[in-house]
Amino acid sequence: MSDIKLGPDNACVSSPECPSDLNAPSNLFDRIVINTFSIVCFLCTVSLTLIICVATFFRYILEGNLYGYEEWVKLLAFWLYFIGAAIGAYNRTHVSADLVNAYLPDGKVKDSLTVLKNFITVCVAALFAWYGYDFFMFGYQGPLGTGIAIPKTSVWRISLWVGYLSVFLGLVFMVYYFARDLVISLRDLFGRKKG
Repeated sequence: MSDIKLGPDNACVSSPECPSDLNAPSNLFDRIVINTFSIVCFLCTVSLTLIICVATFFRYILEGNLYGYEEWVKLLAFWLYFIGAAIGAYNRTHVSADLVNAYLPDGKVKDSLTVLKNFITVCVAALFAWYGYDFFMFGYQGPLGTGIAIPKTSVWRISLWVGYLSVFLGLVFMVYYFARDLVISLRDLFGRKKG
């Protein structure tokens, strides 16, 4: 098998061996997760667009008000943002100032700093996932932790845990995909052949 040229983000660089769809999940778990998340993001985007268009129509054409639409907009925006963030972690497309890959030549120093960067990213994401869990449980069990007085929206009475679940899920999958990147960078660091 010939060598496949990889770019700075470990993506294939125009070569006949590169697959046509670079971001296609390779295993069943990733296919299910990423395809489901993509569908959720698509539905949230379409729903948000329709709700905002209808609200604009009611406000400026009919001079009325679409009462309580903000609750749906917030809920859908939470799902779109955090599930989209998990997809971004899978694709390695999060915004970053990655000076290590940009300025250091290939070698042990670059690989070591990449491992350190990925380790810190996993730790920070795991911390936020823990807080995301607390956030979700607050909404699910209520402020007393007994399931009584569960916080809900004022107009549509949507339980707030529905939106908080997206925060927790998105962060958990971000940790998972950041940990994948950490393992890959560890393999690059310790698996490089000398010579």
